[in-house]
Amino acid sequence: MSATYEGFPAAVGVSRLRVYDWPTVDGRPGGGTPHLHLACSEGYVVTAGRGAVQTLTTSGYRETPLEPGVVAWFTPGTIHRLVDDGGGLEITVVMQNSGLPEAGDAVLTLPQDRLTDPAVYAEAVRIPSGAPEAEQAEAARARRDLATRRFLELREADAAGDPEPLAAFQRAAAALVRPRLDEWEQRRRDGAQAAAAATQHQLRALRERDGRHLAEARVTATGPTARGRFGMCGRLDVYPGI
Repeated sequence: MSATYEGFPAAVGVSRLRVYDWPTVDGRPGGGTPHLHLACSEGYVVTAGRGAVQTLTTSGYRETPLEPGVVAWFTPGTIHRLVDDGGGLEITVVMQNSGLPEAGDAVLTLPQDRLTDPAVYAEAVRIPSGAPEAEQAEAARARRDLATRRFLELREADAAGDPEPLAAFQRAAAALVRPRLDEWEQRRRDGAQAAAAATQHQLRALRERDGRHLAEARVTATGPTARGRFGMCGRLDVYPGI
């Protein structure tokens, strides 16, 4: 067990998000793509603009207002959709398990026939890498609108007292990610588990009057490896190794 963990604190991932300002299919001035995570909690630290996060769980639909200073978070299984009503909604996103939500732990609320096979799903959500920006934007907007329409259908079914469409989506999402669980498990071991183990070691050492790990202190700084990448909810600045 190592006394040192050199990743970002608590093995979380961080990205900077500017929510898409394209008008949505339901008449909002801007918004992101509805989706859920299956093994990760996610948090928002709102830094600019105004809007809301719309969420749908087995407990029902909710809309949480967002403005600078608000911190909001949700657990796995929460379908979430960011909407930007005032323009310029910017968020620092904090993701569990070394940013796993942006590295695979996400399923968009696409029509059920796009969720039956990993290859079909992958093609439906693909942003053409290396294509001109306009082509990437068109693909990101098309998948957002497709997922939003299905999200609205799920929300309407829930409001009408029919839980089966949401349950069917949850089952399909769980089946889609199952082939990737070994990869996710390794990320957990290298990240969150390693961070917790290092803390355990340090607490034990301090209890035993052993402060040698203090001599291993270090400082790390980094900048984004990508700026303005087309993400699920908006344009992303992506940071390495966190």
